[in-house]
Amino acid sequence: MGPFSSEKYIGTLRSLANRRIATVAFLGFSSGLPLALTGGTLQAWMTIEGVDLKTIGIFSLVGLPYALKFFWAPLLDRYALPFLGRRRGWILGIQIAMMILITLLGLTSPKETPLLVALLALLLTFTSASQDIVIDAYRTDVLREKERGLGVAVSVMGYRIAMLTSGALALILAGPLGWRLTYLLMAGLMIAGTMASIFGPEPEELVRPPQSLKEAISGPLAEFFERPAAWSFLALIVLYKIGDAFAGSLTTAFLIRGPGFSIGEVGTINKGLGLIATILGALYGGVMLARLGLYRSLMIFGILQAISNLSFMVLAYAGKVYSLMVAAVAFENLAGGMGTAAFVAFLMALCNRRYTATQFALLSALASLGRIFVGPPSGYLSHEVGWVVFFFMTFLAALPGLFLLYMMRQNILSLEFMQSADDKSSSS
Repeated sequence: MGPFSSEKYIGTLRSLANRRIATVAFLGFSSGLPLALTGGTLQAWMTIEGVDLKTIGIFSLVGLPYALKFFWAPLLDRYALPFLGRRRGWILGIQIAMMILITLLGLTSPKETPLLVALLALLLTFTSASQDIVIDAYRTDVLREKERGLGVAVSVMGYRIAMLTSGALALILAGPLGWRLTYLLMAGLMIAGTMASIFGPEPEELVRPPQSLKEAISGPLAEFFERPAAWSFLALIVLYKIGDAFAGSLTTAFLIRGPGFSIGEVGTINKGLGLIATILGALYGGVMLARLGLYRSLMIFGILQAISNLSFMVLAYAGKVYSLMVAAVAFENLAGGMGTAAFVAFLMALCNRRYTATQFALLSALASLGRIFVGPPSGYLSHEVGWVVFFFMTFLAALPGLFLLYMMRQNILSLEFMQSADDKSSSS
């Protein structure tokens, strides 16, 4: 049978109907919903109410908990609430707190009570970051090794749909409904996540949590660095997506200032088509991950990510050609979505289930370093060398990660084997 046979399509549909897969999809929606409510949507509300730009700029600091969430992740590994198991109890409790905070935020006025709005927004980002910690841990614990790619894909899909809902849709609804009712509606949509928390399955393998807070803090690091090639794994985490991040940091600016596309064209193609392509790429990458295995998926999708940067080099050379723009945006986001599915599955495979919350939070924070630090040199390089050379350099930036991945082939194959063995022992 070929890779696209009807039996495999039926198997994919069955996987999508899987209770574990469905649960992480709805939890992905719950994870993405609060982001815009303390970000772009709140900024729009403040702007319309006439809040000065300095205050709006300071409000961007309320997003800090997302970058610092690994500091309190050990608490969520160590302690459990007395209902719904080690992970789902925390998720449900946090979701209820978020529904209350979103409701209270909607009942305030950014102009009349800015300090109260700032406090509620900060509490909402803190609870949202905490929810992300436990959802990441739950997804890692509950999904079998063969389900992880598709599980990550549907989680990304739910997350992106939620961002559209609390972002673009909320802005559309705010006109006829008003901000208060819009925020109340967003709070009501959190019910989708609470239902997933209540009816979601428990992990098949029940793991003893850390027995003290000291172990919850020191255990994840000690366990990770006892492994062979621990430092190489950390280097791979930083380098694997760096070429993709390098190019993506200036894609919007390039399309406007380089070939000269209009803001409307960039919004429609780069944001609209890009979102659809990312979701499709993640879904396809998740399906193929189950068939190809972790190492082959990381390598193939990583090569496609690197090549996709060259499509923008071609566009920079050719100029304002709509067909090339559509092709470049679609290719880059498809490859990026596929790479994300494999990469997050790789992070999940690296986590010990006793310390999943802390290890995943730390590893994902490390992965974000590349995206943070490529911004400043990207602007400088594009100005000095021009867009054609810049995008060729982003292609070169992806090669060290691929070379390191090739050198670590046996380590990753061993990781796959151990994960598969754990799944067989826990399901038997």
